[in-house]
Amino acid sequence: MIRLLEGRWRPMVIHWLLQRKMRFNELQRALGPITHRTLSRTLKEMESDGLVERRDHGEIPPRVDYSLTARGRSIEPVLVAMHEWALNNR
Repeated sequence: MIRLLEGRWRPMVIHWLLQRKMRFNELQRALGPITHRTLSRTLKEMESDGLVERRDHGEIPPRVDYSLTARGRSIEPVLVAMHEWALNNR
């Protein structure tokens, strides 16, 4: 399902979450020029697609971690292949 990788931000979110689980603000800083609204919407869509898991620790101030599910991690070989293709076809 190519739809799981559509859009500008999904592959980049997956890339960063492959490294480790991240909180919202650190993910936003890692991605660079993404708005709060866009990242929030992207994460919600990815969560509903079963790619991202949101863990709310129920603390004040709020602490929420995002990580990839097994389905999200299974996309890694696709991203690696896309990266290699891009390098070979500049």
